Amino acid sequence: MYEVRAYRDLLQSADLTAFTVVVKETDLFILARSDLRELALETVINHRHKLESFIEKYPEFRVSLTPVSIPLGAPEVVRMMAEAGEAANVGPMAAVAGAFSELVGRALLERSPEVVVENGGDIFISTLRERTVAFFAGDSPLSGKVGIRISPQDSPLGVCTSSGKVGPSLSLGVAHAACITAKSASLADAAATAAGNAVKAEGDVEAGLGVAGGIPGVLGAVIISGDKLGAWGQVELVRI
Repeated sequence: MYEVRAYRDLLQSADLTAFTVVVKETDLFILARSDLRELALETVINHRHKLESFIEKYPEFRVSLTPVSIPLGAPEVVRMMAEAGEAANVGPMAAVAGAFSELVGRALLERSPEVVVENGGDIFISTLRERTVAFFAGDSPLSGKVGIRISPQDSPLGVCTSSGKVGPSLSLGVAHAACITAKSASLADAAATAAGNAVKAEGDVEAGLGVAGGIPGVLGAVIISGDKLGAWGQVELVRI
């Protein structure tokens, strides 16, 4: 079942060490050259504390579905989320999973030359070899059948997916998977939400691609809705 994230059984890599870090809602699956869970845990706790403290003072940040202005001097995680929400015209919490993937990934890169951090379908990846990110798209016949190739020159990269059919995250659309690539994982996460929200009818992938293509900083997009798939920008599709 999705709730136990069984798809992670498919994420193992022979050349990297796999481990998980869970702090409240932040549930990370990580691949690195060695087991760096203590550093990852420390990074998550640090940024979660700053985010939670900010939300206590500014509760609108957690509930708004539209961009939110933040004060000067806001914590890094808050700034990343607010800037991503502004770019994609969604609320800042749409970027939370991608922001934590990126913050943890960049911290681990100080100890490991290759890092993959997955947070509920939102991925930060830095790789020295070609790797493939597959699409988990619920009951779509395309789920697990197609992915995108990530080359070393592409990374570090954010690869984030929103779904109106799978998982607990809020989506106002019906896409099985709206996947975005961007240099910023927080931006990719927010843009995936915006693109997924635009898919109001099953099979209408063009609407999502149109939204994705209009967001500054988005490199590529793939939308899966029912048995339809559409792609835009700098993405290389591969069969799995």
